[in-house]
Amino acid sequence: MSDLSDPIGAAATQFSHVKPGDTPWRSDGLRDFFLYRDLGVAAATHGRVIAHLVKANQAPEKGTGWHRHEADFQIVLMTKGWAKFMYEDKVTLVEAGDCVHQRPGIVHYLFDYSPDMEYLEIVSPAAFGTVDAPAATGHVPPPTPWA
Repeated sequence: MSDLSDPIGAAATQFSHVKPGDTPWRSDGLRDFFLYRDLGVAAATHGRVIAHLVKANQAPEKGTGWHRHEADFQIVLMTKGWAKFMYEDKVTLVEAGDCVHQRPGIVHYLFDYSPDMEYLEIVSPAAFGTVDAPAATGHVPPPTPWA
C-alpha cells in the first residue's frame, strides 16, 4: 500500500530557501552570453528539477542557434525585459510577466533580447540535455543592436 501523504517522495526532497545574496551569478552555464544563478532546487530535489535565473550578460550577436532540450518539462517566466524566440517557424516575443511552457523536444532559437532581460527557468530533470537541431525555418530575424 502506498503512502498517499507522500505522493512524490517528499521524504527524499529537502526544504530550500535561497535569498538573493546566497548564490552568485555565474558565467559557466549553458550559454556564455548569459549569467545564471542557481536557486537551490536541484540540490533539494536530488536532481529531479532545476530552477535558475538567467540574465543577459552580452549583446545578442548570433543567439543560441537552433536546438532542442532533452527534458520532460520546461517553463520560462520572463521577470524583466524581453526576449524573441523562434519556436519552430514562429517568432514569439516573450515579455516581462509572460510564461512559456516549452513542450518536450520543441525546436527553438533565442535570437534577440533586451539588455535587462532576466527570466526564471524551471526544467526537469535538472541535468537536461541540449541538442543542436536542423533549422525549422530559413529566416531568423537579426537581433536589435544595444545602444
